[in-house]
Amino acid sequence: MIKPPHGASGAGGVRSGSTATVVRLAQENTALREELSRRHLTDLAVGILAAQLRTSPSEAGEHLARLAVSASLSPEDIAADIVNGVAGAVVVSTAGPSADLPGDADEEAAPSPAEARRLRRVLTAAEVSHTVTQGAATLLEGGLKPLGVEALWLWQLTGSGCLRLAGHAGASALEAAQWYWIPPAAPVSVRSAFADAAPVWLPTGPAPPDVLPGPSDRAARALFPLRLRGRTVGLALAVWPESADLDDRLRAALTDLIEVAANVLAAEPLTPSEQPALDDLLDALVHPAMTLKRDRHTSALLVEHVNGPAGEALGGSHRTVGLPVEAAFPLLHADLEAMSRRAHYASFPQRAARLPAEHTAESAGPLLDVRVLPVDTDRTIVLWHTYTDRRTAVGRAVGRLQGLALFEDDLGTGRSTWTDQTYAIFGMERGSPPVPLSELGPRVHPDDADELAELLTDLVDRRKGAAAVVRVVRQDGGLRHVRIAAEPLLHGAALSGITGVYQDISAEYHTEVALTATFDQLTAVRAQASLRHRLVLQLQQAIVPEVPSLTKLQGLGAAARYRPAAQEYRVGGDWYDILPLPGGKVLMAVGDIAGHGIDAATGMVALRNALRGLAFTGHSPGRLMAWLNEVTLHAPGRPTATAVCALYDPEDRTLRWASAGHLPLLLLREGTAQLLEPPHDLLLGAARSPDYREQTTQLRCGDTLLLYTDGLIERRHGGLDQGLAALCRTAEELTSCGIDEQVDRLLSAATGDTDDDTSLIAIRLG
Repeated sequence: MIKPPHGASGAGGVRSGSTATVVRLAQENTALREELSRRHLTDLAVGILAAQLRTSPSEAGEHLARLAVSASLSPEDIAADIVNGVAGAVVVSTAGPSADLPGDADEEAAPSPAEARRLRRVLTAAEVSHTVTQGAATLLEGGLKPLGVEALWLWQLTGSGCLRLAGHAGASALEAAQWYWIPPAAPVSVRSAFADAAPVWLPTGPAPPDVLPGPSDRAARALFPLRLRGRTVGLALAVWPESADLDDRLRAALTDLIEVAANVLAAEPLTPSEQPALDDLLDALVHPAMTLKRDRHTSALLVEHVNGPAGEALGGSHRTVGLPVEAAFPLLHADLEAMSRRAHYASFPQRAARLPAEHTAESAGPLLDVRVLPVDTDRTIVLWHTYTDRRTAVGRAVGRLQGLALFEDDLGTGRSTWTDQTYAIFGMERGSPPVPLSELGPRVHPDDADELAELLTDLVDRRKGAAAVVRVVRQDGGLRHVRIAAEPLLHGAALSGITGVYQDISAEYHTEVALTATFDQLTAVRAQASLRHRLVLQLQQAIVPEVPSLTKLQGLGAAARYRPAAQEYRVGGDWYDILPLPGGKVLMAVGDIAGHGIDAATGMVALRNALRGLAFTGHSPGRLMAWLNEVTLHAPGRPTATAVCALYDPEDRTLRWASAGHLPLLLLREGTAQLLEPPHDLLLGAARSPDYREQTTQLRCGDTLLLYTDGLIERRHGGLDQGLAALCRTAEELTSCGIDEQVDRLLSAATGDTDDDTSLIAIRLG
């Protein structure tokens, strides 16, 4: 955007002059792009003619001109025919507008001459685009939308095996920011496309939890590995708005159009600064991850780095980083060692140009569904989950059944049968003679002899099933708490045997004892929690300002709410402010400091009060944000924060605003919700002296403006786009409410489920 000189933005003549300049420059740019595309297409045709006629390029160019005159066509049309004759015309699918072409189904597979020329011009225009995003937009609008595609994504393959988003079309900026990097632990469908060097077709969307960009899980997608001169350079993703029948003809047409994307990527090479550091990539993941490095001198496998979720799961990164695997994971180190060696054996020393395969292992403790990926000859990445994955939940449930052990006693022959698990419970070697239930007395703790005797009486004398819990003294001296559930085996009136189950419940017993031991402490804990809750509420009431009266807001209706975090004592860093200023303008702001606790709360108060004082200088929102960034940089603990700052001028009903990495504002006008996308400027405290760009929004009577923090929409298992779409739908349903009722109902219907605190401001022009 071209901005007017400082101080001249209010002049209508300057505004119209700037607009005319922008329009003229845009027209010139479009004309230059079209000329470059025509010249590129003509040069391709001249090169083909020169090779075929074995003549010079100048003579080939003259021959091209004569062909155009004799055929009564433009040089570009003749050039398109020549290139199509060599490269092959793009197949036309029946899925789009080309389905209306005359002829039978076989004829529809071959495009008409006019359609073939148009598609060749689209491909040529994409090749000469100045940016990858421009090329993606050209491909989408000119060739893919007729096939039903609504979005195109293009990623470059970096030297570290990551995919960097180079361009996209048809997708929002928020979604693009979310999918800017795809790490080596990519979705299964992405790895499949690289492994097979062939497209992956997903007519009904990827299988859970193989997440990919798109409007819904069921939306159709197609992945294409992009190859140039024999090597893979990137990945393309085509997305449909919903599930689709991706028939053979559509697949052929789409493949023909997407192939040119490799040339589009080649026009924008990676710079060294765009190669992500491995630690930075792991820190960007939402699931636990760590790197293991083998010491070349001792051959020990060491924990080199853990990301935030891993540090939280393991009780702090300081407890594991730098330790040998045996010390950091005493129960799992053998599995991790074996998996690390298998991963390297499969991938080195002749590692293919593909994403490495996934290795999985079942394990107990905090590491679930472990995957180990090789990085280089000395380093591996370990990824895992701390929540239940439905795909492996059944396997882990079966593993827990190993505490159950079967037995059967034949009273006629005196023989007993045990399973392997039974031997494990009693600590006996497999193959040694099993002990019948009636002879178990010497192996049971003396204090539990009566429970065993009562069990045998029920089985033998009363001929009924029964259960008991006894302590079994093992041969190694250990003590196990064992539940015995048994049934009598009858042959007529005679007792022929006993069958049943031993269950080792030692873990349950110890847990029960621990709970019993702490029961007396719960009363004191509850009392402390109640006191802490009251103190937190008092703190929150002290730091959240009151909404000014309507007389001070120049005809604006305003409502604001603060909802604390779900956990009673988890003070958050969210804030809001509505402040009338001298001259009639009104300051509106919301912000969110990273983290929770007293540090976050005190940092929030410092930033809010600083912004209040700075606002009285009369400067613009962009300048206020720059100053607030300096305040953040000098705050204790060097916090980071997102914020949006807006100034409303009642004289012309304009809203000037700036954003530091915050969510978009929501404008509700005539029953329709619209997201006001902010500039992608840095968080407060992230860097020194950044520029914060300003947006100007013209408001109308009856408009409602919402400013909010991410606790209102952020979900554990969903993207921001889904939360924003839900907020828009809810806001549109509440247009007839009063402003106080509207904010209360928005909070009660909020889709956020991260238990984070939430700030919300609603401003209505009355």
